[in-house]
Amino acid sequence: MIPSMDDSDDPKAATAPATVETTDGVELRKPHEMIVMFPRSKRVTLTGRRLYNALLQVSQSRMAAFKSMPPADYMFEAPLPALLRTTGSSGEDRTAAKRYLREMRSLEVDWESTAPGDGVKWRGFSMLSEVAIEVRRGENWVSWSYPPTIMAALREPARWARIDLDVLAKLGSYAALALYEICARYRDNPGGVTSRKPVQWWADALSPSVAGSDRREWRKFKSERIKEAIEEINLETDLEIELIEHKQGRAVVEAQFAVRRKRPAARAKPLPADPVDAHLVLRAESLGVRELKLETLIKEFGDDRVREKVDVLERRATNSKLRGVENAYSYLRSLLRSDDAPDAAGTTADERASAAQTPAASPSPAPRASPVPLPVPAPPAQTDGQAWLNARSASLKLEIAALGPAQRQEWVDRALRELAAKGLLSAVISRRAAQGDVLHGLLGSVVVRLYATALYGPQWHLPPTPPDGS
Repeated sequence: MIPSMDDSDDPKAATAPATVETTDGVELRKPHEMIVMFPRSKRVTLTGRRLYNALLQVSQSRMAAFKSMPPADYMFEAPLPALLRTTGSSGEDRTAAKRYLREMRSLEVDWESTAPGDGVKWRGFSMLSEVAIEVRRGENWVSWSYPPTIMAALREPARWARIDLDVLAKLGSYAALALYEICARYRDNPGGVTSRKPVQWWADALSPSVAGSDRREWRKFKSERIKEAIEEINLETDLEIELIEHKQGRAVVEAQFAVRRKRPAARAKPLPADPVDAHLVLRAESLGVRELKLETLIKEFGDDRVREKVDVLERRATNSKLRGVENAYSYLRSLLRSDDAPDAAGTTADERASAAQTPAASPSPAPRASPVPLPVPAPPAQTDGQAWLNARSASLKLEIAALGPAQRQEWVDRALRELAAKGLLSAVISRRAAQGDVLHGLLGSVVVRLYATALYGPQWHLPPTPPDGS
């Protein structure tokens, strides 16, 4: 008979920091009490569960930067598009995600540990204490808080399962995602099997519906949900699992799963080029650094160094004894470009970054305003007018990028209105504008033209006449 393992046999059952850096990325250390979720009031969607895990990871990472537990009413925040990217969800999921986030406060669930005999740990908890969605610079931002019990367990989990959101993003069914989270808790268990539970328990634990409301016969549920979930997990994740059934007579009454790590040779071939870490993008955007700017820093300084300095920025942003970071990108860039040692004046890199992150007064976007322009490039030697115009456009884009968010948005809004009036405003352009990608493509060209014409006149695109008039 195969034994069932409990938490006392788990070599990972110990207190540890909230998040862990591995070669595969940042992982969520999900408390055992939060592994099994039984909805009580309404159905939970696949996108919703993925999104909730992303919220947990952001919160856990942020709390690791605090020296003590934040207050019970502390509101975490992050941009919704970045949250969705970490879950593998597409833009089409955004409307459903917004609706689900608003429902989370009233959505009650029972949380249960996977250990045998534990039963329900927390009954009737709301998933979130408070949640709000607002538009900032044309982008949806989410703010949320947790019940105190969840907050405490999340910050200092006594026992946890290591959950990689990149892996969860590959799973296309709710049953596969829920089963993987349970099995991940046993990946390092010496016995190599999950707890043994009644088949009704498994049907409820792997279903998005209210527990017991639409429970299928085990034979049908296994055929319709579990078989597919096992195939997904074995194909897409770092685990290989196998269903073990226990019978009384001819009836299956209990079940459990054998769990083993997949051999490295069985993993999928690596991609030819590593994409930008979506979790790093999410953390940076939550602190105010847009993805496009983060990518330029990663190309210049490397992924590891940028991640290290984002940690510094995160600690700085959560330090209530210091003034707020007004320009997170400038601060991060200064950290990367500065040495850790004090300079001749005795200032450290962090102090130099603090001084550099306060931007000079941004120019007014009104047509008559005259910002301090970057130098207008002189016509390059032995190049045609198009080369000069390209350099001129690049210079203007730098000016626009240096504007304050509200000022830059005014020029974007003007460009969107003009494109709409001409029938050129497509869904792609609208989506890029909402994501902050406003200086590329057709939208970027219109933004540059409107800005340059208003500030430098209709001849802005012509090379200056040489002094001798020739």
